[in-house]
Amino acid sequence: MINRENFITGYTRIGIEAGDGTFNAGFSMYSAAWPLLKEYPGHEFQSGLFGTWMFPDSLSRKTRTNGHWFYSDIEGGLGWWRDTEYPTETPKFIMGAVAQGFTSWANGPGAGKERDWADPRGHYDVAQLSPNLLWPPDGVNLKRGTCGQVLGYGYQPLPLLEAKSKTFGHDVPTGNLCWTLFLNSTNLKGPATFVLPEFFSRPSTFEPSYAGKFLDSVPSQQKRGHAMETQYIPWVEAKDSEGRLFARMAPTLFPAGHNDATPALQKVTAYNWKATWDRAKGWFNGGEAPESEINPSNAFIHKFDETAGVEWASHAPGITREERIPLMATEFIKPSLTDPTCLAYAAQSDLVKPVEGTKGELMMLPEYYQYFQENSEDKGCWRAIPEKDLPENLGLTELDFGNHEDHQPQTYVTPEEPDSPWKSPGPAAGPFTARPEDGSEVTYYWYRFADQPSIVHADLSQDEREALQLKVEMMHRHWTKDKDYLAPPTRGELAEIDSALIVTPPKGLEIGYVPIATRQGPAEK
Repeated sequence: MINRENFITGYTRIGIEAGDGTFNAGFSMYSAAWPLLKEYPGHEFQSGLFGTWMFPDSLSRKTRTNGHWFYSDIEGGLGWWRDTEYPTETPKFIMGAVAQGFTSWANGPGAGKERDWADPRGHYDVAQLSPNLLWPPDGVNLKRGTCGQVLGYGYQPLPLLEAKSKTFGHDVPTGNLCWTLFLNSTNLKGPATFVLPEFFSRPSTFEPSYAGKFLDSVPSQQKRGHAMETQYIPWVEAKDSEGRLFARMAPTLFPAGHNDATPALQKVTAYNWKATWDRAKGWFNGGEAPESEINPSNAFIHKFDETAGVEWASHAPGITREERIPLMATEFIKPSLTDPTCLAYAAQSDLVKPVEGTKGELMMLPEYYQYFQENSEDKGCWRAIPEKDLPENLGLTELDFGNHEDHQPQTYVTPEEPDSPWKSPGPAAGPFTARPEDGSEVTYYWYRFADQPSIVHADLSQDEREALQLKVEMMHRHWTKDKDYLAPPTRGELAEIDSALIVTPPKGLEIGYVPIATRQGPAEK
């Protein structure tokens, strides 16, 4: 009898040095982008690729004040999520800023927790900064078929706004740290978006004891956890006539990590305040425009170690974390470091196979497993076995893990009310359309930066918006998409963003205007 209810979940954890804590002005890294599953299996699938969690310095998520646990950070990265409407085997990129206790999250311009514009939770909390990147609400697509190339990304604070003593009329402060996403790809480099500081401070208007504890006013932790968080990989179990339990995992791919193949994660870098903040502050205060590249003396490159690894387990609905049955993954894959700044994985078993057509970049993890238990007190474990060791007629070898669900993509629409931030003062040009390779069509308009919905909606005066507009115009003139910002990767080629999302401002709107998506729906065939 076949059981299709269970799935694989867990973390692929990373051992990494902490640093001395003084490089607390953001981070960057290069994460490999690849199809984790050979076939996209449906909307239950959820997994990030390698990323991090950037918490405020001196505030652990285990900190407790007035009976409240704190959890607020920037996470996100490359991956697949259940609420992705237009998924493919190729991962997408989201921002993943989280307000206290997941009350809100912001994944990009116009993209937040759920899609209720009557109760926006993060929808208005990311500002579009780049004039050349169109950010769909479903996430930023990489070129379809990306396999082993690396995306450089990270966050650094920019002094775009001034600190405030009041937030939405409440006597709680909002800091001036505008955490800005920097990207490094083949066709777009540099600052792309930033999180409005009020996103982090807003929960303090409901609970003043929170004030001053979040990323609007607190530096980032240099000591960050790095991992791949996997919530769902299809897993099917079956018993033979003797009561023995076997299973098959959906074909799962991993960076090969040998013969100079691209590592899974590399060049994890932390920055001090001289790296970008001080240079930008001097520039905005009347100094010369700084070079876009960051001086290496203001960066700290973390080293990996070979501790931790793939910590996956089978998960049945309704069971506790302690009851999950672990995969003995260390028997077939483990970290391998020929360069301490490059995290690679090496096969430990001939059950791990190279993937044809990927030029040695990917390997397939074992598909078949058998359950072993030492005694009745032991919860047991799953061990990889060759296909030939499966009993006959189990039905596991005939399984098709492809996407067979009848999912109708939800169309993303923005408010049409004439007094909404989308319409008043409204865009300067449009509509335009783009068709990324995920089968969707994105409608977008060009807005003057300070007139984009997130800035109009923000707790900013007209004077504050205009001061911000001037800084952005300076950036558009000097920090262009073809300059270098982050130091290049050690190994591998840069990934390419879907070319449909790389846009050029209309004539006359080259400086101080940004593209804003207002709709994303299925493309007409």
